[in-house]
Amino acid sequence: MSRAFVKEMDGLEEALPERPQSSHINYVTPRGLAQLQERVRELSASRSALELRDDLDSRQQLKRVERDWHYYTERVARAVLVRPTAQPGDKVHFGAAVEVEDEDGHGQRFVIVGEDEADAARGRISWVSPLAQALLNARPGDTVTWRRPAGDKTLEILAIGEDPP
Repeated sequence: MSRAFVKEMDGLEEALPERPQSSHINYVTPRGLAQLQERVRELSASRSALELRDDLDSRQQLKRVERDWHYYTERVARAVLVRPTAQPGDKVHFGAAVEVEDEDGHGQRFVIVGEDEADAARGRISWVSPLAQALLNARPGDTVTWRRPAGDKTLEILAIGEDPP
Protein backbone atom coordinates (compact mmCIF):
# COMPACT_ATOMS: atom_id res chain seq x y z
CA MET A 1 0.00 0.00 0.00
CA SER A 2 1.23 3.47 -0.81
CA ARG A 3 2.41 5.56 2.14
CA ALA A 4 0.09 8.35 0.89
CA PHE A 5 -2.88 6.39 2.20
CA VAL A 6 -1.51 5.61 5.66
CA LYS A 7 -2.46 7.83 8.54
CA GLU A 8 0.64 8.44 10.57
CA MET A 9 0.73 9.31 14.25
CA ASP A 10 3.72 11.58 13.78
CA GLY A 11 1.42 13.89 11.80
CA LEU A 12 0.40 15.25 15.19
CA GLU A 13 3.91 16.65 15.54
CA GLU A 14 3.69 18.75 12.38
CA ALA A 15 3.77 22.51 12.74
CA LEU A 16 0.50 24.36 12.34
CA PRO A 17 0.24 26.73 9.39
CA GLU A 18 0.99 30.34 10.24
CA ARG A 19 -1.92 32.73 10.71
CA PRO A 20 -1.95 35.05 7.70
CA GLN A 21 -1.01 38.68 8.26
CA SER A 22 -3.11 41.44 6.77
CA SER A 23 -1.75 43.13 3.67
CA HIS A 24 -2.74 46.53 5.10
CA ILE A 25 -0.52 48.80 7.15
CA ASN A 26 -1.03 47.90 10.81
CA TYR A 27 -2.20 51.26 12.12
CA VAL A 28 -2.94 51.08 15.83
CA THR A 29 -4.27 53.44 18.47
CA PRO A 30 -2.38 53.59 21.78
CA ARG A 31 -5.12 51.34 23.24
CA GLY A 32 -4.79 48.90 20.33
CA LEU A 33 -1.02 48.69 20.73
CA ALA A 34 -1.41 48.03 24.46
CA GLN A 35 -3.90 45.24 23.71
CA LEU A 36 -1.51 43.61 21.24
CA GLN A 37 1.39 43.83 23.70
CA GLU A 38 -0.77 42.34 26.47
CA ARG A 39 -1.73 39.45 24.19
CA VAL A 40 1.97 38.74 23.49
CA ARG A 41 2.66 38.71 27.27
CA GLU A 42 -0.26 36.31 27.88
CA LEU A 43 0.91 33.98 25.13
CA SER A 44 4.50 34.09 26.42
CA ALA A 45 3.30 33.05 29.87
CA SER A 46 1.19 30.23 28.39
CA ARG A 47 4.14 29.11 26.31
CA SER A 48 6.43 28.96 29.35
CA ALA A 49 3.89 26.97 31.34
CA LEU A 50 3.24 24.50 28.50
CA GLU A 51 6.98 23.95 27.89
CA LEU A 52 7.26 22.57 31.44
CA ARG A 53 4.71 19.84 30.73
CA ASP A 54 5.47 16.87 28.51
CA ASP A 55 2.28 15.23 27.35
CA LEU A 56 0.56 15.07 23.99
CA ASP A 57 -2.16 17.56 24.90
CA SER A 58 0.40 20.11 26.11
CA ARG A 59 2.51 19.71 22.96
CA GLN A 60 -0.57 20.29 20.79
CA GLN A 61 -1.58 23.34 22.84
CA LEU A 62 1.99 24.61 22.66
CA LYS A 63 1.88 24.52 18.84
CA ARG A 64 -1.28 26.68 18.84
CA VAL A 65 0.17 29.07 21.41
CA GLU A 66 3.46 29.39 19.47
CA ARG A 67 1.56 30.05 16.25
CA ASP A 68 -0.50 32.77 17.94
CA TRP A 69 2.56 34.18 19.71
CA HIS A 70 4.35 34.48 16.37
CA TYR A 71 1.28 36.15 14.81
CA TYR A 72 0.88 38.74 17.59
CA THR A 73 4.60 39.38 17.88
CA GLU A 74 4.60 40.20 14.16
CA ARG A 75 1.51 42.42 14.59
CA VAL A 76 3.36 44.40 17.28
CA ALA A 77 6.51 44.60 15.14
CA ARG A 78 4.47 45.91 12.18
CA ALA A 79 2.40 48.32 14.29
CA VAL A 80 2.34 51.97 13.26
CA LEU A 81 1.17 54.00 16.23
CA VAL A 82 -1.24 56.80 15.37
CA ARG A 83 -2.16 59.21 18.12
CA PRO A 84 -5.73 60.35 17.45
CA THR A 85 -5.19 63.58 19.39
CA ALA A 86 -2.47 64.55 16.90
CA GLN A 87 -4.94 64.37 13.98
CA PRO A 88 -6.98 67.33 12.72
CA GLY A 89 -10.22 67.44 14.70
CA ASP A 90 -12.34 68.99 11.95
CA LYS A 91 -12.58 65.83 9.83
CA VAL A 92 -12.99 62.11 10.42
CA HIS A 93 -9.64 60.44 11.03
CA PHE A 94 -8.12 57.24 12.39
CA GLY A 95 -8.98 56.93 16.08
CA ALA A 96 -11.89 59.38 15.92
CA ALA A 97 -15.30 58.79 17.42
CA VAL A 98 -17.90 59.70 14.80
CA GLU A 99 -21.58 60.31 15.39
CA VAL A 100 -23.76 59.77 12.33
CA GLU A 101 -27.42 59.71 11.43
CA ASP A 102 -28.95 57.68 8.61
CA GLU A 103 -31.74 58.77 6.27
CA ASP A 104 -34.31 57.30 8.70
CA GLY A 105 -33.06 59.46 11.56
CA HIS A 106 -31.32 56.62 13.42
CA GLY A 107 -28.13 57.77 15.10
CA GLN A 108 -25.02 55.68 15.68
CA ARG A 109 -21.52 56.20 17.00
CA PHE A 110 -18.44 54.58 15.54
CA VAL A 111 -14.78 54.69 16.47
CA ILE A 112 -12.29 54.08 13.66
CA VAL A 113 -9.54 51.77 14.91
CA GLY A 114 -6.93 49.27 13.74
CA GLU A 115 -7.86 45.85 12.41
CA ASP A 116 -6.96 44.02 15.64
CA GLU A 117 -8.97 46.43 17.77
CA ALA A 118 -12.15 46.30 15.69
CA ASP A 119 -15.30 45.10 17.45
CA ALA A 120 -18.45 45.87 15.47
CA ALA A 121 -20.72 45.04 18.42
CA ARG A 122 -19.07 47.88 20.36
CA GLY A 123 -19.06 50.28 17.40
CA ARG A 124 -15.30 49.95 16.89
CA ILE A 125 -14.71 49.58 13.15
CA SER A 126 -11.53 48.78 11.26
CA TRP A 127 -10.07 51.64 9.26
CA VAL A 128 -10.09 49.37 6.17
CA SER A 129 -13.81 48.55 6.42
CA PRO A 130 -16.18 49.98 3.80
CA LEU A 131 -17.92 52.03 6.49
CA ALA A 132 -14.70 53.60 7.75
CA GLN A 133 -13.56 54.26 4.20
CA ALA A 134 -16.83 56.12 3.56
CA LEU A 135 -16.42 58.18 6.74
CA LEU A 136 -12.71 59.07 6.58
CA ASN A 137 -11.99 62.74 5.83
CA ALA A 138 -15.67 63.77 6.03
CA ARG A 139 -16.59 66.81 8.12
CA PRO A 140 -19.61 67.52 10.33
CA GLY A 141 -22.57 68.29 8.09
CA ASP A 142 -21.24 66.16 5.21
CA THR A 143 -23.20 63.21 3.91
CA VAL A 144 -21.43 60.05 2.81
CA THR A 145 -22.54 56.89 1.06
CA TRP A 146 -21.79 53.63 2.82
CA ARG A 147 -21.69 50.99 0.11
CA ARG A 148 -23.03 47.72 1.54
CA PRO A 149 -24.08 44.36 0.09
CA ALA A 150 -27.54 44.99 1.60
CA GLY A 151 -27.76 48.27 -0.29
CA ASP A 152 -26.19 51.68 -0.04
CA LYS A 153 -26.92 53.80 3.01
CA THR A 154 -26.55 57.57 3.28
CA LEU A 155 -25.11 58.88 6.53
CA GLU A 156 -24.79 62.44 7.76
CA ILE A 157 -21.80 63.26 9.93
CA LEU A 158 -23.14 64.90 13.09
CA ALA A 159 -20.01 65.18 15.22
CA ILE A 160 -16.40 64.10 15.49
CA GLY A 161 -14.79 63.54 18.87
CA GLU A 162 -12.24 61.58 20.80
CA ASP A 163 -12.64 58.01 21.95
CA PRO A 164 -12.55 58.17 25.74
CA PRO A 165 -10.04 55.79 27.38
